[in-house]
Amino acid sequence: MIREVPLGVYVPGTTAVHRAAPTAKFVVLLVFILAVTVLPTRPWHGACALVFVVLLYALARIPAGVAARQLGPVVPLIALLGAYLWWQNGLPRASTTTLGLLATLAAANLLTLTTTVEELLEALERNMAPLARIGVPVETISLAIALTIRLIPLMFATVDEVLQARKARGAGFSLAAFGTPVVIRSVKRAQSVGEALMARGAGD
Repeated sequence: MIREVPLGVYVPGTTAVHRAAPTAKFVVLLVFILAVTVLPTRPWHGACALVFVVLLYALARIPAGVAARQLGPVVPLIALLGAYLWWQNGLPRASTTTLGLLATLAAANLLTLTTTVEELLEALERNMAPLARIGVPVETISLAIALTIRLIPLMFATVDEVLQARKARGAGFSLAAFGTPVVIRSVKRAQSVGEALMARGAGD
């Protein structure tokens, strides 16, 4: 059972990482993801990126158990991807990609572990406000970011609910039987969110 879904937990604190401006942390995260995606060409490059993120976790005083539970649900998927890349491109390329991916996911988790969604969105909207003068839809962009951050934990929660329901019924694993209810629940949630946004005039 997933007790702490990724991007769904906030750990209060007064460390330098917590006190850093939300917008600055968001921009640094984007730059870090871009750099880790484009630059690494050797396994040790990805390892260095991961060690850097681990050091930031230590600086932020995030409990090891919380950090592990945040990243745990996606580790099997990364392992499968790593195995496929190993088969297709060899161990060095697979190691570089999987280590880099782990680093970026851990960095994204660190952002939400040290910054509330409300703080992040308020800061982004405030800093992007001048762009509204040239026609940039600041409120729409902020809303899109908010929905993305909030729906990822809900998706993991849905997956966990389906797995627990199948386990309670004693059913074996079937990709179709597992994927169908996840897709149906996700579509229903998307429809509900869309209807709520339309009712509030978000599309106007």
